[in-house]
Amino acid sequence: MKKKITLIGAGQIGGTLAHLIALKNLADVVLFDVASGLAKGKALDIAQSSPVNNFEVSLSGTDNYEDTKDSDVIIITAGVPRKPGMTRDDLLEINLKIIKQVADGIKNTSPNAFVICITNPLDVIVMALQKYSGLPKNKVVGMAGILDSSRFIYFLSEELKIPVNKIKSFVLGGHGDSMVPMLDSTFIDGKEIKKLVSENKISIEKLDKIVERTKKGGAEIVKFLEKGSAFYAPAASGVEMAESYLNDLKKQLPCAAYLNGEYGFKDIYAGVPVVIGSKGVEKVVEIKLSDLEKKNFNDSVKSVTELFNAAKKIDPNL
Repeated sequence: MKKKITLIGAGQIGGTLAHLIALKNLADVVLFDVASGLAKGKALDIAQSSPVNNFEVSLSGTDNYEDTKDSDVIIITAGVPRKPGMTRDDLLEINLKIIKQVADGIKNTSPNAFVICITNPLDVIVMALQKYSGLPKNKVVGMAGILDSSRFIYFLSEELKIPVNKIKSFVLGGHGDSMVPMLDSTFIDGKEIKKLVSENKISIEKLDKIVERTKKGGAEIVKFLEKGSAFYAPAASGVEMAESYLNDLKKQLPCAAYLNGEYGFKDIYAGVPVVIGSKGVEKVVEIKLSDLEKKNFNDSVKSVTELFNAAKKIDPNL
């Protein structure tokens, strides 16, 4: 029996997710969208590529939650993407309403699913989704850190002219301008990045610029595209999380996960390294942070808390 992944939202990320899942033969796919024609059209288009790309998954589109029943994984991209000049916070009110409807649909049809949220503003939306749906906290997680880390590694590889697979690093904290690239845990071909700085292979100024560019990674793409926001890299990141869950890979991945005392925080979602296996988030990995990283991480979680307080003003039920 093939596993079943439902994608809530058949926009650019939803369509790309469906395509990547099919290419990997990972699971059957249901594309859900209030615009059912969009969901059906994309599902049919991707399905027609199966003889060429040689995959055996069923793809369907719908606007009815009943068709998503008993999904193993649900990936949520529904919501309004950022428009130029719009902050993540501007999105909050619109996307909270959408996520509330999604939460109702999910808890009634797939209460045992592993739910990955990609909708922005990420950390607050994933927290709202968990509260609205009442699903177990280890089964509701946000996709952000993998994408931010991927951007950071790519920018470093471009600057240092070193293949991306020789660079190890990750980004923690909230998904936004307060995210924290972990420089003390950044290794280039096995060497600490600090060593490259001391050897003048990269200047501190250059490194700061790359950190800054990573924080603004989404906005840079929004500016170029003019209509819409990033979708290829976010979709690839979401698929990595789904795959680790479905195949019990127990990968350590930076995700927006529920903290219950880890890193000194309770009852909040924030970007931290977690192990994802068949039980969902099986472990929050606590890594040693330098004083500066700790301060930046705390500031980042503080800004998530402030935004969640803003969400509570919009909806006192949260």
